[in-house]
Amino acid sequence: MASETENIKYEESFIKNTRGMKLFTCKWVPANQEPKALVFICHGYAMECSITMNSTARRLVKAGFAVYGIDYEGHGKSDGLSAYVPNFDHLVDDVSTHYTSICEKEENKGKMRFLLGESMGGAVLLLLHRKKPQFWDGAVLVAPMCKIAEEMKPSPLVISILSKLSGVIPTWKIIPGQDIIETAFKQPEIRKQVRENPYCYKGRPRLKTAYELLRVSTDLEKRLNEVSLPFMVLHGEDDKVTDKAVSRQLYEVASSADKTFKLYPGMWHGLLYGETPENIEIVFADIIGWLDKRVADGNGGFESELKRKNDGISLKG
Repeated sequence: MASETENIKYEESFIKNTRGMKLFTCKWVPANQEPKALVFICHGYAMECSITMNSTARRLVKAGFAVYGIDYEGHGKSDGLSAYVPNFDHLVDDVSTHYTSICEKEENKGKMRFLLGESMGGAVLLLLHRKKPQFWDGAVLVAPMCKIAEEMKPSPLVISILSKLSGVIPTWKIIPGQDIIETAFKQPEIRKQVRENPYCYKGRPRLKTAYELLRVSTDLEKRLNEVSLPFMVLHGEDDKVTDKAVSRQLYEVASSADKTFKLYPGMWHGLLYGETPENIEIVFADIIGWLDKRVADGNGGFESELKRKNDGISLKG
């Protein structure tokens, strides 16, 4: 399916992963110009790309970027039990395989490639980078899940029971916790939209999913120093879903030479579409400004040329 509005060409398709599941993918590209670079979206837990990330993608396309999305297994329009992540590593493999194949297409050779991850998608992004440390040109991490905020975390006792039971009743929805939609999005009309979106999951987290999110975020928090790509990390000061202190820690300990940290006073977890229109403008001005500067510095630069050679891609091609 393809459609075109406001000089944006939008297309949807399905791919199959190695486990035989159909995964939903989409892309938004400028209709009448070559994109200046590629941006790959990693959506949050219980979310999806084509509806919740649509406004984000359109803003980026209007700024000249081509934007690609994928709904993870168990999310959005993809196959799998709703919001069930039996193995986070498989999810990361799916995203890596699809996004790498897009980068390697003839028309994309030589174009810079950036990742944009929101919340749990920030964890996906960091694991994509860990998988291929030299592959990505930069990343925008929006309230990344490198640690689940204390307010959202079950008690140590519940965590130890959870670890034991996740092998026995992995799909059960028995994790006590706050309403994430209520806690993440400041604007009531956005909360309403997410609640009414049939492709967003509203139930309690499933045991195995909660266990995997905890496992991955604990692992990431221990290895923040291994992050080496250029990145910008953004967090709302009043975020009650993911931990802003760990975003600051990521900024401080990452081995990246090029890193930026933005903390927004008064803002919540859903920075890309859950805030007031004025706040969203501020956030996107920062994101697009950061991307534009990296594209201006990187295209045709020595490092970029060298990196493409390592990838077996010539910029002349």
